[in-house]
Amino acid sequence: MRPPPLRRVRRTLPARPPAPPRPPAPRRSPSRPQIPRLRPAGRQAGNLDRGFAHPRCDHCRHEYLLAFSCKSRWFCPSCHQKNVQTTAAFLTARVLAPVPHRHYVLAIPKMLRPYFQRHRTLLKSLCAVAHQSLAEYLRAALDLPDAYPALVLTLHTFGEYLDFHPHLYALVADGLFTRDGAFHPLPPLPLKPLEELFRAHVLKLLVTLKLLPPERVRVLLSWKHSGFNVHHGEPVPPEHQAELEKLAQYILRNPLSVAKMTMESPTDTIIYRSKLNPKINRNFEVFTPTDFLAAITQHIPDKGAQMVRYYGWYSNKMRGQRHRAENGGAASAPLRPPSTPPPPAKLPSKKWRDLILQVWHTDPLICPRCQHPMRVIAVIDQRVVIEKILRHLGQWSGTPPLAPARARPNADAGSWIREPCDDVDPMPDYENALTD
Repeated sequence: MRPPPLRRVRRTLPARPPAPPRPPAPRRSPSRPQIPRLRPAGRQAGNLDRGFAHPRCDHCRHEYLLAFSCKSRWFCPSCHQKNVQTTAAFLTARVLAPVPHRHYVLAIPKMLRPYFQRHRTLLKSLCAVAHQSLAEYLRAALDLPDAYPALVLTLHTFGEYLDFHPHLYALVADGLFTRDGAFHPLPPLPLKPLEELFRAHVLKLLVTLKLLPPERVRVLLSWKHSGFNVHHGEPVPPEHQAELEKLAQYILRNPLSVAKMTMESPTDTIIYRSKLNPKINRNFEVFTPTDFLAAITQHIPDKGAQMVRYYGWYSNKMRGQRHRAENGGAASAPLRPPSTPPPPAKLPSKKWRDLILQVWHTDPLICPRCQHPMRVIAVIDQRVVIEKILRHLGQWSGTPPLAPARARPNADAGSWIREPCDDVDPMPDYENALTD
């Protein structure tokens, strides 16, 4: 007997229910050692359980507790903003020469970004390649092969929507310095030669390290638009110190901006808004909480990684040489009067009060009730005292400290032996229970 046709069998079978839609794959990058180290630190920013200062107003007796910061870099927006302010002030006061400056942006194509995401040590080489490209470009334009460029370079790994997008910002003197300190300004130049130089050096780096196969290099070289992008801004004259400091703050900014975040409580999603993305025709991205944590933690730099680098005339070596030469030349100068204080060897660090006043235009040590000045009367960092004060105020939420480890037992195990006793709950007789 012949079997029935397949179509007849299909008619008799019940209809299969449609498969439920699969959830989207999580957008997560591989975990790295520094992420577990910084995640708890980020949660300690503003946590009174870790210690606090105690400001008080002597006029109206108003007081409050001011929590410590987590002191993490390139992760916590609040704590990193302090580094942005201090570094930008240091650049404008101690590093940048009184010559015009402009900023450059150098980016790589999307096809090459995974190489730098998997091999984070390549980011250091990418900075060196950018410096090499800028130096060759400027020297060829001015025909000064032995002159020095002057640039401060910062590495960014984040895009508009927290995706991994390595690119470089460079604050560059608009010209070259010769060994005697003379500055040679740069005429207006096209950026296409710099883009070609940068592309050639990046591809050579990846081929030398045997990360990029030759056939993929041929594909990249055949593109009409290479995917490499170079941009520069207008030159800023040296007398515009405020504009230079603002530009330095921009190239040092944190990957995460709290002002762009919106938490949707009913759906437990995070909306991150930024500039309009023409590819998806919207100006926001939606994250689940875990995907959002994965997105921001992939931009945490490796331990000891330098995100700000100084090259050429602004390098640590050349600045140190000029400093020693200036001190040696001033040895024969007449001595200062005893009442004249010596010049500071380092730029004094700004206090947190000055930084908050500079960023938010609000003095944190002005009493909100009577507008009189406040003063810090104590700094509490002992856990016992912290817990006592916070419990008194009803603000203690910390976990108790772990008890110290017990000492190892004695070699004589006789003290651990106990006399046998009747078992209160004896083992049931499974054989009888199963046969009954």
